[in-house]
Amino acid sequence: MVTQKTVATTGNLFVAEAIRQALPDVIPVYPITPQTTVVEEIAKFAANGRIDAEYVAVESEHSAMSAAIGASAAGVRVVTATASQGLALMWEELYIASGMRLPIVMFNANRALSAPINIHCDHSDIMGARDTGWLILFAETAQEAYDNTLVSFRIAEHPDVLLPVMTTADGFITTHTVDRADTLDDETARAFVGKYKPTHALLDFDNPVSHGAFAGLGGPYFEFKQQQRRAIDGSLGIIKEIIAEYSAISGRPFDVVEGWGMEDADVAIVVIGSTAGNVRHVARRLRAQGIKAGVLKIRVFRPFPTAGIRDALKGAKAVAVLDRSDSPGAEGGPLYFEVKSALYDLDHRVPVVNYVYGLGGSDVRTELIERVYKDLGDIASGAIGPFDMTYLGCR
Repeated sequence: MVTQKTVATTGNLFVAEAIRQALPDVIPVYPITPQTTVVEEIAKFAANGRIDAEYVAVESEHSAMSAAIGASAAGVRVVTATASQGLALMWEELYIASGMRLPIVMFNANRALSAPINIHCDHSDIMGARDTGWLILFAETAQEAYDNTLVSFRIAEHPDVLLPVMTTADGFITTHTVDRADTLDDETARAFVGKYKPTHALLDFDNPVSHGAFAGLGGPYFEFKQQQRRAIDGSLGIIKEIIAEYSAISGRPFDVVEGWGMEDADVAIVVIGSTAGNVRHVARRLRAQGIKAGVLKIRVFRPFPTAGIRDALKGAKAVAVLDRSDSPGAEGGPLYFEVKSALYDLDHRVPVVNYVYGLGGSDVRTELIERVYKDLGDIASGAIGPFDMTYLGCR
């Protein structure tokens, strides 16, 4: 029988609880704001005997990912966590982890990149890692951060995936705000995650393998990358199956993309992370006024759920994409380009506009969201045409 406990605490502590329940073997970590309370809580679990894992406090985030790669290649379940400059310091190691097809799970507390120095939320760090070959999940709430963490282990370790997974939550907004969520009992959570059974472990002396070998000139490297791409593309169906299994156990259904009011929406906003709640709040008010406003939240960002996004937005008359990061030198933010590409081959062109917002933790006030919907209404009615990328709420 599945039992659940309702708890009020921060998103970071819910992530730490999910990590404890997943029974990792090695946890190499380096603290960085706003991720720090995750690794602090795990350190308490280790010190109090609540987790039987090798907790390794390293000297940098680069070292944390290096240790994670070595431990995962050896054949054990590995998890770590980081944020912002820490994720950036891991850059070269991120490509190694994915290229070696190592099922590492890492939590990222989404935070702005310096300079200037800023410790608050935006998506500059995680969007910079979008092409490193990691699967990427976004959480809106503490509940989603907990659920995403548990499913990440199953996704990463699936024999037809074998790729590292980043599960993310917005720094301070989700990581440090006290929220209420339901946690599974240990037995149920551990039964769902299961035991990790490596198929290509360095310490399996009866079946010797090589990891990180030199790929020669062109051909072998190209073939490796093609296989990696096929695994990423093929993972979407597996992710959906695992999510459906978890939803049945937890009673919390969710999907790779989640719509609100999208069945008949004339105007729609595409969003990721914690801002989805703000957008739904405004959309409800507009619905009460007779405006057909919709919200599309992307929960799984890599692999990008193109078909689901296209299907959800095909009936809209105008769409806005909210980017909590910028792509300097390009004509919009990274999420905007992916959504616009997903809609490119529809039978009719849906007008898509882009807003960059909330950089460095800037407030996302409801009047800003109302402005976006007003712009969309004007575009849908033909009062104005689509326009270039706009900074929302910046003086």
